[in-house]
Amino acid sequence: MNVSANDLAGLKVMVIDDSKTIRRTAETLLKKEGCEVLTAVDGFEALAKISDQKPAIIFVDIMMPRLDGYQTCALIKNNPQFRATPVIMLSSKDGLFDKARGRIVGAEQYLTKPFTRDELLGAIHRHVSTVSNH
Repeated sequence: MNVSANDLAGLKVMVIDDSKTIRRTAETLLKKEGCEVLTAVDGFEALAKISDQKPAIIFVDIMMPRLDGYQTCALIKNNPQFRATPVIMLSSKDGLFDKARGRIVGAEQYLTKPFTRDELLGAIHRHVSTVSNH
């Protein structure tokens, strides 16, 4: 996939994961592409930041304490202001059940961890319509 260096410049991307390693990996990859990266360790922290920062796309881990990825996604999708914001589920399991459950709560896509740079950027290009002209 040939992605020009700055077509993602300034795009706000949120990564919600209780793993510091995953947050850091995603943040490093995305910042290289010029994205503005917001991170949160769980759904509660994320929801406060989402209403404040209004990211263009949200990556959320499924397995998190307090509020898991499914609950977080459902809360985002139940808010009329953020219903159209694409949510990509992240999971270390590649199960059909998890993918189906992700679709039920309104997730746009499901990525298996560890994800690659191309998978991460591919998801953004697939779901953020303003990427090439924002």
